[in-house]
Amino acid sequence: MRQAGRYLPEYLELRATAGGFLDLVYNPEMASEVTIQPIRRFGMSGAILFSDILVIPQALGQALWFEVGEGPKLDALKSPEDIKKLNLNKIDDVLNPIYETIALTQSKLISENLDQTALIGFAGSPWTVACYMIEGGGSKNSNGKIFPKTKKWAYEDSENFQKLMDVLVKATSHYLIKQIEAGVEAIQLFDSWAGILDSQNFDRWVIAPTIKIIENVRKIYPDIPIIGFPREAAEMAVSYAQKTGINAIGMDYSMNPEWARDNLQSLLPVQGNLDPQLLLEGGIALEKQANKILETFASKPFIFNLGHGVIKETPIENVEKLCEIVRNFKP
Repeated sequence: MRQAGRYLPEYLELRATAGGFLDLVYNPEMASEVTIQPIRRFGMSGAILFSDILVIPQALGQALWFEVGEGPKLDALKSPEDIKKLNLNKIDDVLNPIYETIALTQSKLISENLDQTALIGFAGSPWTVACYMIEGGGSKNSNGKIFPKTKKWAYEDSENFQKLMDVLVKATSHYLIKQIEAGVEAIQLFDSWAGILDSQNFDRWVIAPTIKIIENVRKIYPDIPIIGFPREAAEMAVSYAQKTGINAIGMDYSMNPEWARDNLQSLLPVQGNLDPQLLLEGGIALEKQANKILETFASKPFIFNLGHGVIKETPIENVEKLCEIVRNFKP
């Protein structure tokens, strides 16, 4: 999950000099610095590459920008003709700075004696990235429907929607392979909107593309650890764990730890799933839930993590306290 960001004063200081958010993402020196900032402070076991899941549509030729207070915006795909305009041939022209960030970050981790920290790369999964590409950003209409245009396209014109997914599978596979080549030691696939699909469409638009991406990556890097994060997939996460080929599965904070232990950790290592709101609030509630998670998953391989990214108002002392709880835990 996101570790760097607006809760860190050193991030805010650097961010003020970077220009726009994407200027920061595509500046290898700055992005590598942001990636390492929480490692210097907290000594976490994994450094998460500082980037964004929407660099893929931008690399394919779709306009992307960030508006203050509103988040990402894209020039929305409206028809099959728009899909045909996406160009796989020049994506590295856009993404090369990210590969440079990875190489530079590995160099810094070694030079600062932080090389026991694993560098984790990531990408957005095709379904989630397609949601943003079609809606033109995050989306919820007046009736509370989430990504309605994307679901309508997937359900009513699945043939052309499949063409978009095929493009995204190829682009994402290439992007992850290049990240590994540049030096990441594990990769994670974020399917943030997996949970808005029913089980049949979950199989088609979440599981099937993930299988293809992992197969493509493993043809070249058969031993790379891969973490999958199908957010709010609930019981569908079991099928995801069984079918996709992932090595570990991320749990969002809505998932019951006991259920996850019995149904997911019995299959493979799990990662998660503290509510970031508890980290924000701190105190006894934080300690209680952190210890409950640690105790629940203590008998098998487990990566302690949040169930979503750090909230920007989170006090640094709360993060320090959580690190202390995890490090001092004895099963």
